[in-house]
Amino acid sequence: MAHNWNTSSRVKRLPGNWGTIRKRILARDSTCMICGIRPSTTVDHILPMTDDHRDEALQGACDPCHRQKTASEAAWFRAQSRGPGRRRPDEPHPGLF
Repeated sequence: MAHNWNTSSRVKRLPGNWGTIRKRILARDSTCMICGIRPSTTVDHILPMTDDHRDEALQGACDPCHRQKTASEAAWFRAQSRGPGRRRPDEPHPGLF
């Protein structure tokens, strides 16, 4: 299943004044803080997977940089939470004690 803004629970965790916060951050960071080239079009949480909505915890980002950063962070978190692999561990030889 694809994960995107429409399937994310993130929107429910945003504060009621998110529109005001978003406008303020995009006005402050008019250029993407990640690449420094393209105009900012979205607001990024600097620390991944947090709900810290203070101005100092947010940055303006362009859509391509934000998508790449989010994908990279999600892959890292998935790798950290992976359970044991499918390969069974070696069993001791039955003749050895």
